[in-house]
Amino acid sequence: MTSTTPTAFVVGEALVDIVVDGDEHREHAGGSPMNVAYGLARLGVDTALRAQLGQDARGRAIEEHLAGAGVHLDPATFHDGSTSTAVATIQADRTARYDFDIAWDPGAIEVPAGVRLVHTGSIASALAPGSAAVLALFEANRGSALLSFDPNVRPSITPSRDDVLTTVDALASLAHVVKMSDEDAEWLHPGVSLDEVLDRYLGLGAVVAAITRGGEGCSIATREVRLTLPSLPVDVVDTIGAGDAFMSGLLFAILSRGLDGPLREGVLGEDDLRAVAATALASARVTVSRAGANPPTPAELAA
Repeated sequence: MTSTTPTAFVVGEALVDIVVDGDEHREHAGGSPMNVAYGLARLGVDTALRAQLGQDARGRAIEEHLAGAGVHLDPATFHDGSTSTAVATIQADRTARYDFDIAWDPGAIEVPAGVRLVHTGSIASALAPGSAAVLALFEANRGSALLSFDPNVRPSITPSRDDVLTTVDALASLAHVVKMSDEDAEWLHPGVSLDEVLDRYLGLGAVVAAITRGGEGCSIATREVRLTLPSLPVDVVDTIGAGDAFMSGLLFAILSRGLDGPLREGVLGEDDLRAVAATALASARVTVSRAGANPPTPAELAA
């Protein structure tokens, strides 16, 4: 890992996406937390990732992919097992359906002193036994860093709604920033309106809660302000990594505007809330305009 303290420390699965698009098959690095780490680093945020990779060809491919964006891999990431995979089958509407072969048992997770942001989510936050280590990580760092959480639920891996909701609530009660998709919200809270879902997570303790709504944009709120922002028109190639690009764009905007300190104190004004959400939407827009989880560079985001 880098000899200097990273700004952001991301924890969670890194795996190989095997994309099936009609007769075409291709492999590339994937996993929601890994995508967020890659997106942050690509935008210039000094980022480290604690994942679980095998010392195999797929693990080396992920390592090379992350190095291309400047992500530092925590040395404890490597283990003796194989690298996890996810088969992403592109549907007729260009959305992706996922099937996973994954294990998550990272052991104790240590965050370097001085890190400004810790982010986790998806399978790593819900799949035992590693989910307990992720919760312990959040409990240990609540007072020292901005904590960010995206449940990004995967029912094919963790099918028990009650179990997942218990884990989500525990992490959300510690997180300063909670983001999920409208599909996550519907699975976790069937029949509940998005406004009620936002209220739930703000009530648990989040300072900012955001729900992405696909091509319709996002809803984002603090306890004082609630905004709904539309997406700008875009020709969608596929939606792989769109939510992760929203997440990395949101966190980049928070860090680059120096808002992590105020957020840890429970403060974020309407103008800043609108600005960070707009950056997140722009990041997702670039990503869906091309194949795979391919988040923007600073120049692309600015454009």
